[in-house]
Amino acid sequence: MLYLDLMTTEGCHLCEDAIAVLQQVLVAGQAEVDLVDIVYEPKLMELYAERIPVLVDRGTGQELGWPFEAQQLRQFIDALPHC
Repeated sequence: MLYLDLMTTEGCHLCEDAIAVLQQVLVAGQAEVDLVDIVYEPKLMELYAERIPVLVDRGTGQELGWPFEAQQLRQFIDALPHC
């Protein structure tokens, strides 16, 4: 299973679009995705404030930044090490 974080914040319409793509591509049991509100951590604000939404693999730190479509998300997931 993959463990992913989606860097987001409240009221982010692009983040809602990213969630829709995740729901379209991911199948049950393939990945656990946590929504991480960057506003509560200064370091995350510094890293992602101008870039959200960003999908981050917890294991490798690899990132997929918005905008991404279903095919790009599939390629990102396929390239990640699966445990």
